[in-house]
Amino acid sequence: MRFLSVLLLLCTFNSEIFASTIPESDHSKQTKSVQSKRRVHPITIDGIVTTHEWNQATLLEDFVELRPKPGNKEPENAKTIAYITYDDQGIYFGGICYEPSRDRISAELAGRDGFGNNDFVGLILDTYKDNLNGFEYFITPLNEQWDAKQAPNPNGDSEDFSWNSVWKSATHIDDTYWSFEIFIPFASIRFAERDIQDWGLNVTRRRRKTEEQYFWNPIDPNVNGFMNQEGYLTGLTDIKPPVRLQLSPYLSYYANHYPIAGPTPDLTTAINGGMDLKWGINQAFTLDATLIPDFGQVQSDPQVFNLSPFEVRFDENRDFFTEGMELFNQGGLFYSRRVGGTPINYWGASDDVQSNEKVVSNPSETKLLNASKISGRTHSGLGVGVMNAITDETYAVIEDTLTGEKRNYKTAPLINYNVFVLNQSLKNNSSISFVNTNVTRTGDFYDSNVSAFIYDVNNKKNTWGSGGQASVSQKWDPASSNETGYYHSFYAGKTGGRVRFNYWQELADTKYSNNDLGYFTNNNYLTQGAWVGIQETKPKGWYNRLNLNFNVNYSRLLKPIGEGNPMYQFSRFNFNWNSQHKKLHYIGGNINFDFVSNDFYEPRVEGRYFKKGYSGLIGFWFESNSNKAWFYSPSLYMRYYPDFYNTFALDFDMSQTWRANERLSMSLGFSWLPRWNSIGFTTNLDTEIDPVFAKRDVQTFVTSLRGKYNFTNRMGLTMVARHYVSSLSNSQLYLLNTNGSLRSTNTNPEEYDRTVNFINVDMVYTWQFAQGSFLSLVWKFAVNRFDQTYNAHYFQNLKDTFRENQNNTVSVRMIYFLDYNSLKNQFKS
Repeated sequence: MRFLSVLLLLCTFNSEIFASTIPESDHSKQTKSVQSKRRVHPITIDGIVTTHEWNQATLLEDFVELRPKPGNKEPENAKTIAYITYDDQGIYFGGICYEPSRDRISAELAGRDGFGNNDFVGLILDTYKDNLNGFEYFITPLNEQWDAKQAPNPNGDSEDFSWNSVWKSATHIDDTYWSFEIFIPFASIRFAERDIQDWGLNVTRRRRKTEEQYFWNPIDPNVNGFMNQEGYLTGLTDIKPPVRLQLSPYLSYYANHYPIAGPTPDLTTAINGGMDLKWGINQAFTLDATLIPDFGQVQSDPQVFNLSPFEVRFDENRDFFTEGMELFNQGGLFYSRRVGGTPINYWGASDDVQSNEKVVSNPSETKLLNASKISGRTHSGLGVGVMNAITDETYAVIEDTLTGEKRNYKTAPLINYNVFVLNQSLKNNSSISFVNTNVTRTGDFYDSNVSAFIYDVNNKKNTWGSGGQASVSQKWDPASSNETGYYHSFYAGKTGGRVRFNYWQELADTKYSNNDLGYFTNNNYLTQGAWVGIQETKPKGWYNRLNLNFNVNYSRLLKPIGEGNPMYQFSRFNFNWNSQHKKLHYIGGNINFDFVSNDFYEPRVEGRYFKKGYSGLIGFWFESNSNKAWFYSPSLYMRYYPDFYNTFALDFDMSQTWRANERLSMSLGFSWLPRWNSIGFTTNLDTEIDPVFAKRDVQTFVTSLRGKYNFTNRMGLTMVARHYVSSLSNSQLYLLNTNGSLRSTNTNPEEYDRTVNFINVDMVYTWQFAQGSFLSLVWKFAVNRFDQTYNAHYFQNLKDTFRENQNNTVSVRMIYFLDYNSLKNQFKS
């Protein structure tokens, strides 16, 4: 109740925020505004900008530098001239980027959304003029496309490059300039249905070799926000939203070879077919659906030997769950890897095995039957998102070793996952949101629900702000009592200017959990802290820009666990700095001190805790100028516990990239992560009631090789290879005392030594043979090895791992893009 009272008070003091949902610019003295111009005849998109075609378009010029020297004007010999116009079909955007000579143009074939060592020009459109949300379209000198969505989040503006649109472009390179032309059909963009429209507008240009970036409407790095510093394109008249219906049917073939003993064949094949659908329900909302989805070609996860008490969080690589997710990511309640993830009762199969039985099959993933999402934003700034996905029942197979009889064990029921979001854009770069996630399971399995209210408000000058979240989790379990939990987070502080600071707090009670559809580690805590940051955005001395920040935090349990146990968890402070050198190198560092702490999670037993000593960390990182043909990035971090078993940890990383030419580049990465005399949980023994800990040395090496060769800007080959090896050697076992200390035990420590190897190779050939249509050929290789011994010899591990059974998969997938408007025009002609 106290949190809600503070929230209501803040809303009262910031009442001007709620006066209108259509924001006004806070920088009226700088804001540019231009009148749009309609044309009758289409422009031929060939990359050559001629006066004849563009003389009736709106001119955009006088770009202003953002970095490294904010506020400077473009040099005359490297100026940018851009044009924008429209017709009944869409938006035309073209221009010329001048350079003193051809060798000052930076160009590399890096693939779609590949960035690379490229100059670029970007068009940013805020079609709802809410100063928060936008569509971005980027083009490089070699005509490679990037696109992204801008959407608000509590940590600032969010640029989502996983969003993809279908649009046309062409470029041309000359001795003293490169030029571009872009056409964006109205079917690929959302806007309100009004007779006369004003849109937010900005254009950016990057000159890669000097790391200069310019904007048509100036951007002040000391102002909170990006979209709220846009200019305006006014007077778009009688643009009619077209029918937005796009289909992408696919067909795929898989061949998998994995040597196994028994009657099952080593080689298996499969043919899959399905379709992705995108339908504009109206101009505001779009339905995205995937029918019989196929995610077999996604990149392999970087597996690790997890010694922590918490689950490893992996990135999402499935297209449906990465594109257009800006609304569904509000509040951090949705972790999409839960959908189609490990069955809820996966480990129950082993527990259900009787005498003379064994588990012969236990799928580690549930099958996704279908998924769909509806999302959009009204002209008043209200964003609405609904996502639904269904996974099939999953069964393990248990076999009687004497009779050969098999039985099924249900590890997951039919499950429905649902996410519902409301997000209202407000004045002054502010917003409020409501998020609900729900998991419904058939049968006797439990259901769960999480609801959250999220707010982010700023004062009129956008220099002070406050934000937070209040969440309630519910669990309905037919086998036990229902549970209701509570969580909140809150921050308030100075959000604009050279010096910024805030105070923050997070609280979760003992019942709160968002684990069924979110990533969750722990509850029952009250953590709070303060942060101060200084940013120097103008070049001085040796640097182009410099950022410094200092933060402190303190955590305790909300309610005690176990009789006589402490409430205190941890406290620490951090100092961080990063900078860009005048020679375009990046340098940064970190100093950290952790005070004595009580770890309530490492024992893996509720009510127990492990007392850790104080420690200090120091580290630095460096990135050389990536404009060079060869560049590198080392980092080194060291942590030491002086009065705690002399534990010492080191993280050393070294990556280097060699760019042979505009088509070919290779990257080699190496990480060495040793831990000497580290202390951690090892096991539970039937003969002891106390958890068993160990003093151990851990040697971890990670080697990765990445390569890409692009034949054209529509065809390329990429390769990612990774070897991970981690070896653990125990020198002494301990039992955990009730006061958090350790006592020695005579159990043999070598019994719990381990060595783990993971090797993965992903090689992908992609050809965009038509607009939005792709043919991909993928080879995936995986081999693992698990030893109950310690082996820190890297090459011996590599040799032994390749002797294991190797999993090879080759797949071919073709997806063809069909657009209703294009087909209609073809039939008419």
